[in-house]
Amino acid sequence: MPEITTSPEMLALAALVAYLVGAIPFGIVIARLFGLGNLRDIGSGNIGATNVLRTGNKFAAALTLLFDAGKAGAAVLVARAYLGEDAAQLAGFMAFLGHCFPVYLRFKGGKGVATFFGLLLALTWPVGIGAGIVWLFVAYTFRISSVAALMASLMAPALAWGLGQPDVLILTILLGILVWYRHGENIIRLLNGTETRINTKKE
Repeated sequence: MPEITTSPEMLALAALVAYLVGAIPFGIVIARLFGLGNLRDIGSGNIGATNVLRTGNKFAAALTLLFDAGKAGAAVLVARAYLGEDAAQLAGFMAFLGHCFPVYLRFKGGKGVATFFGLLLALTWPVGIGAGIVWLFVAYTFRISSVAALMASLMAPALAWGLGQPDVLILTILLGILVWYRHGENIIRLLNGTETRINTKKE
């Protein structure tokens, strides 16, 4: 963990603001703006980019991915600029919690993969890039997005340690636990052999 240099009051404020920003359900907002319907009634009902993609609108899905990653990245960068590294880590974690458990949606949010990568890239880009490489390799090898996400989050603590970023070790462990928790249904489908694979067919 980083050295605590920010006052408890400012840390609490950073945590609250980051949570509220992270809780913004950009998938639902973008789906409505594009006239794609209620995202909760589409596909898996999830609020992330993967489910937006099931509407057939790739641009809307890309925007959702960008905003879901960007809200956590912004929380980290703003907190770091105005308060310090301790606030940056806390803000990133709270933005992630906000996405997964948003107050605006009665705490029923997304799985946090894009938000996970966004905060890692902003907080410690070598670990973020390393986790991204793991995701790409696993996704290419197994053609299952959830497996790639699970492996990337599992490897993040090892990457943090191996790349000389021990200050984020505890954070990456906590994030990994939450990513696995949010993928509980995916894990069940993986065990049953019914998990959806990445479609590689060209239209």
